[in-house]
This record gives sequence, structure tokens and C-alpha cells, in this order.
Amino acid sequence: VQLVESGGGLVQAGGSLRLSCVGSGSIFLINDMSWYRQAPGKQRGLVATITSGGSTNYADSVKGRFTISRDNAKNTWNLQMNSLKPEDTAVYYCNANLKVRAWFPNQAYWGQGTQVTVSS
Repeated sequence: VQLVESGGGLVQAGGSLRLSCVGSGSIFLINDMSWYRQAPGKQRGLVATITSGGSTNYADSVKGRFTISRDNAKNTWNLQMNSLKPEDTAVYYCNANLKVRAWFPNQAYWGQGTQVTVSS
């Protein structure tokens, strides 16, 4: 199983970026799909989660600015980031809780990370 992120980059404050994550390999079912971020000197923290049923949860710091979505048929999930702030600068990681077989337990997988830099 491999998760691959794309869409990071450099943007000015107030701008927008869209991150995407694609899961490939032996995937039976992806349950929760999430985005985390880690800024220099800080711990990795949850940004947003979307469940298999479409329920979403956001960190307070991004509510109203970020939107998470998913395409189950393509094993893809996205993070639309609007009104970006310098404090959003971090490495963003996609995460999935998934099953590789129906009878296997959920396992967590991570992407390699993509850098998002917001200049003031």
C-alpha cells in the first residue's frame, strides 16, 4: 500500500492550495481519510478527517478555511486550503485507516509528506 501526496508549494498569505492524496496497492477499503501537519519544532497534529460516511472533523485553527473531500472510487482525498496564513506553513501528511483484506483489522498508513509554505 502506498499513499502519495501532491499539491504542496509556496503561496502568499490569503492564497489557496489544494492537496491531493492517492492510495494505491492492495486496498480493500479505506475508512477514515485524514490530513496531518507538522511545523518545525512542533508535533504532528490533525488538520482534518473525513469518514467513510462523509462526516468531517477539523482542527479549530482551520475551520471555515479548509475543506476535506474524498472520492472513494479513486481512493483519493483532497484538502482545499483557502485564506492561508503564515502559521499554516508545515509539512502536510495524508493518513488513511484502511483494510487490505475484509477480515484484516484497520491499519494506519502515511504518505511521505508535502511542504506547504505561506509567505507573509
